[in-house]
Amino acid sequence: MRKFGHTLCALATTALMAVPAVAQNSVFLKNINGYTLDEQGELKQFSQLLIKDGKVVSTDQNAANKIAEANIIDGNGKTLLPGMIDAHGHMLGLGSNLLEVDLRDAGSAQEAAQMVADYALAHGDQEWITGRGWNQEQWPDRAFPTAAQLDQHITDRPVWLGRVDAHAGWANSKALELAGITADTPDPEGGQIIKDDEGNPTGVLIDNAKALVEEVMPETRYSQLTEQLDAASAHLLANGVTMMHDAGISHREYDFYLTQAVKGELPVRVYAMIAATDPDLARMLDRGIVRGERDFIFIRSVKAYGDGALGSRGAALLEPYSDAPHQQGLMLTQPEDFPGLFNKVIDAGFQLNFHAIGDRANHLALNQFEQTFAQRGGEHLRHRIEHAQVVAPDDLARFAQLQILPSMQPTHATSDKNMAEDRLGKARMKGAYAWKTLLDSGIPLPLGSDFPVELANPFYGLHAAVTRQDRNNQPVAGWYAHEALSVTQAFRGFTLDAAYAAHMEEVTGTLTPGKWADFILVDQDIFEIKPEHIWKTKVLQTWIAGEQVFAAAQDAN
Repeated sequence: MRKFGHTLCALATTALMAVPAVAQNSVFLKNINGYTLDEQGELKQFSQLLIKDGKVVSTDQNAANKIAEANIIDGNGKTLLPGMIDAHGHMLGLGSNLLEVDLRDAGSAQEAAQMVADYALAHGDQEWITGRGWNQEQWPDRAFPTAAQLDQHITDRPVWLGRVDAHAGWANSKALELAGITADTPDPEGGQIIKDDEGNPTGVLIDNAKALVEEVMPETRYSQLTEQLDAASAHLLANGVTMMHDAGISHREYDFYLTQAVKGELPVRVYAMIAATDPDLARMLDRGIVRGERDFIFIRSVKAYGDGALGSRGAALLEPYSDAPHQQGLMLTQPEDFPGLFNKVIDAGFQLNFHAIGDRANHLALNQFEQTFAQRGGEHLRHRIEHAQVVAPDDLARFAQLQILPSMQPTHATSDKNMAEDRLGKARMKGAYAWKTLLDSGIPLPLGSDFPVELANPFYGLHAAVTRQDRNNQPVAGWYAHEALSVTQAFRGFTLDAAYAAHMEEVTGTLTPGKWADFILVDQDIFEIKPEHIWKTKVLQTWIAGEQVFAAAQDAN
């Protein structure tokens, strides 16, 4: 993988040494079917692209006349798009997922346990067996798995397996023992230890209860972080993602990113959100905003955690779950702690990106933003609600009124369509996955995938946003299709609106003069084909700052 030399500057109190920037030659691409948005968000086509020093010079018809010497590349009529920006993902989580047992395709708890056993047999040197991706909603019985199912295969080593949404974990008895979890262990605030009828832990831990196991796991080694970054970056570049927003990094990951940036070894642009739960949050805020000179790292936001997820019934609802009348979800951050958290982040001049999936969590977050703005200001920082998945209908218009960006993930809707109505009932679906309603209210709509919760391919997200269908094109008429976006609106969500949500629209998100030449060549024209085929789009080449960083095998020459 190509490494990018770039310097790092801190816009605060921290001065960091770095490698010099790499000199760029001029590049001229001709015979291309190019698309971008202009600064007003209108779709624009072009047939040639001139780049100098890693930035766009021109897409005009006479672009070649502006620089005498350039490396001329014939695009052979291929479609060229700005690099895709994923507005909500987890870089090192993706890398970890690519390197451990992946349970996404398991058809039952028994099949998942066998997959874990096979992985453990092939990895006898691993102290812990870890994995991710199980989803009981895709299994015939739709029941949570148990430690006993894992114990049938592995008893000598601890096993810890994250649910697909990362809001629940599945442990074997060895892991429960190491964590000291027994029938007498109380539920932590904002978490739940699932127990059987006799009061014994079953092996599934929800939200904040996961920390009981994770606190006794060995710390990830620096070399493992590097492996995770490399694996995730290669995967993202192959899927056309040139920039991602990392939704919640620890102090250790913060330091890791800065080190990689200084060495010029961040292959993908990263807009990182500091985890509000990190004990060193105040110290990182005190360091101020940090931005790489060539924009491969930008840290000026904090990710806070409001509630859990819908699939594990951890999303906090105003009324009980339709399929579990005794449950209303979990608040991971307690409402009485909101004012102090909001004040701390906003007073430091940082953007606050608040995870809220259920309508109660969204309502409380909007209320707190409104109160904090009235008392202390800070509206200009482009604060966000991450997911904004289920919103009370009366709260939908408040996003635009308060200028709170709803950062949403289209494939969540197509993944959740088989269970969301069961959880919520039809009445609450009016404010669920309401992309078009929110966009029409006058607020930008940054889009992402939440990888590795969902697959990282942005064309899956574009397809879901436009069709409201899964990749089998079901349901035929689309799921609550009145909330579907146009192709241009969805494209904007993965480009310009995502850049705006990172305070980076002046340097990326479109292929307009002066911005970084981050772009991809793909095998079909997403604006001309039938929307049902958008998800099949293949990336042929990926370029960042005017340099090619990925080529598909058939396009490598």
